[in-house]
Amino acid sequence: MEKSNNTQSRRSFLKVSSITGGGMMIGFSWLANLIPHEAIAGATATKDWIELTGFIKIFPDNRITILSPNPEFGQNVITSLPMLIAEELEVDWKKIKVEQGDYDTPRFKRQFTGGSQAMRMAWKPLRTAGATARFMLLQAAANEWDVPLAELTASNAVVTHKASNRTITYGALATAAAKLTAPANITLKKSGEFSLIGTPQKNVEGSKIVVGKSLFTMDYKQEGMLIAMAIHPTAFGMKLKSFDASEALKMPGIKDVFEIQVYKDGYVKAGFDTRTFNNLVVVVGNTTWEVMNARKKVVIQWESFEAYKEFSGMGNNKREDTIPAGLESTESHMKQMYEMQKKPGKVLRKDGDPEAAFAKAKKIMEKTYSAPFLPHNTMEPISCFAHITEDKALFVAPIQIPDMMKQSITANLGITADKIDMKLARMGGGFGRRAYGHYIVEAGLISQKMKAPIKLIYTREDDMSNGVYRPSYMVTYKAAIDENKNVTAIHVKGGGIPENAIHENRFPAGAFENYLAEGWDIPTNITIGAFRAPRSNFIASAEQSFLDELAEAIGKDPIDYRIELLKKAKANPVGKNNEYDAERYIGVLELVKKKSDWGNPKNKTVKRGVAAYFCHNSYAAHVVDLTMKDGQPVVQNVVSALDCGVVVNPEGAKNMIEGAIVDGIGNVLFGGLRFEKGVPIQKNFNQYRMIRMKEAPKKIDIYFVQNNIDPTGLGEPPFPPIFAAFANALYKATGKRHYHQPFINALNKS
Repeated sequence: MEKSNNTQSRRSFLKVSSITGGGMMIGFSWLANLIPHEAIAGATATKDWIELTGFIKIFPDNRITILSPNPEFGQNVITSLPMLIAEELEVDWKKIKVEQGDYDTPRFKRQFTGGSQAMRMAWKPLRTAGATARFMLLQAAANEWDVPLAELTASNAVVTHKASNRTITYGALATAAAKLTAPANITLKKSGEFSLIGTPQKNVEGSKIVVGKSLFTMDYKQEGMLIAMAIHPTAFGMKLKSFDASEALKMPGIKDVFEIQVYKDGYVKAGFDTRTFNNLVVVVGNTTWEVMNARKKVVIQWESFEAYKEFSGMGNNKREDTIPAGLESTESHMKQMYEMQKKPGKVLRKDGDPEAAFAKAKKIMEKTYSAPFLPHNTMEPISCFAHITEDKALFVAPIQIPDMMKQSITANLGITADKIDMKLARMGGGFGRRAYGHYIVEAGLISQKMKAPIKLIYTREDDMSNGVYRPSYMVTYKAAIDENKNVTAIHVKGGGIPENAIHENRFPAGAFENYLAEGWDIPTNITIGAFRAPRSNFIASAEQSFLDELAEAIGKDPIDYRIELLKKAKANPVGKNNEYDAERYIGVLELVKKKSDWGNPKNKTVKRGVAAYFCHNSYAAHVVDLTMKDGQPVVQNVVSALDCGVVVNPEGAKNMIEGAIVDGIGNVLFGGLRFEKGVPIQKNFNQYRMIRMKEAPKKIDIYFVQNNIDPTGLGEPPFPPIFAAFANALYKATGKRHYHQPFINALNKS
């Protein structure tokens, strides 16, 4: 059994209380570092603790509800996180009711879905909450029957005393259990004792989604609600000069047209306070159709803005950024990046003497890779409900990180944090886009102005042309090869607009005695933000494509060569800051090699590509089997191997991996947003090519490395390596390497 020892007071971890009418409610704080709050009875003042509270509710009739605090956008944490509690609580999963928790400042801290951290952060704390509740229910039964606790067992929400053949439900014990003191130490199950964790479970909201129940912000309605839509500048680098709404105001159903300023002058932005255009024209009316038509009648004058400075950060960690003026274009971006590649970059890491190794090299292999800006293209465009009154600021918002919105709301709406009431709607896709909640502030400002409940709606065109994008990147890899075909040095240099994608301490760093990593960046007024597996989604495609080409140049099998390098990094690692575990990295490569039957002559009917990558604490490898038909690639099969520690819900995990594979192939093949003089060219799916069902892999086989490592990330790790696995397979099928995404441009020219 695994001991969970809390050196702080158990009351700092748990809040146990009775429910009106009888029953028991257990709250739990579940981030690695926890702090008390006055709402937690008897909490110990420990300044390093962060409180993020969810609830177990046990009712007298033996109904059990688990409230999940994490926002849900399709990765199925609303199923997997409650499974951790249910496992240790010893209840029948089929009888559990799961509810989405809302934003709650007193109870929840740092509610966040992103960074592939949900399982990793929740693993022990949520299990401890379930185990603690079970212990207290057992103790209540022991007290009632006057028997030793050790003689009792719990199963399916029932406590049993085998010696006397007595049973009692959790519901009957709940009120008495709520009066007990939580234990200081609790014993958790070992992985071999799990009965629920590790079993495939259906999405708890699946049936609601299938029948179209109201789950999303777009579904939300309230009596007297108005519809609002904003008009933003047509080009990055432009701002609002003036507008004439006289004709729009004559349109049927239109209530008002006015200007809002999203962030106040001098506002210091928090980590996810990103917005593209600060001054917007807003049209408010009775219906979406009326507002959309009225927007077309508003006459607006835009003007170029001068370069300006923005401040972000907190306390003494404030940062000043200069936002450049000008109307930027994709063509000029590419020229700038190629120019930067010719200049020395900022040295990020240097091992050995790479300059000397390159000077002595018999051959130097050098390849440059690039990728464009990418819009997130969540299936549900941005929307937000807001109703601001003197007493309360009510929001219904699809937001990945609600707690970090508190600063923006209070500062820019002029309301206090205690008045914020935010209902967390299910998100129709997130991928990082919904970590940026400027639209919540926008909706609040509009409601304040109208003194009415409003729903702010973005069209697809609004969303795609309003930021927030994956940056555009470029990187060059160089390898020094001696006369015996040994690689003696690696040099990676790259950057992006406005950030570089280099992870200087990841593989292949640590595997080469001579290694140099350099970076650079180019400022922009085009707004960027986190995109599924930030930075990794590009650098993995370049790195793993280069390693494949390098293996071919020195006459080695691409999987065997990667394993060879990783074994060197494991036995004699170069440098002290290597982020990855070489053994786990080798593990996914060996598993994918075995499961794909790599090297078997019978697989010669397809062309195969491989790639592997580490990010977000996990390891992923893919083998892509590809054929060509009418000059276009057809993905026949993908074999994937993942090491993400213990897999809590295999069904949900496989769904995430399948989604990452399809998403990655779509992006590397078709994804790319172009700009001309600050204007995004593609504004909807009739212009921006998305992957179609017929282009998805015909088959996907997924395997997990079996170990007892605590869960690590999963939402993002399978995404980066699929880019390169596809690229490497495409090379095998066509005999041509592709270096510049999206590949469809080159394929259509050939």
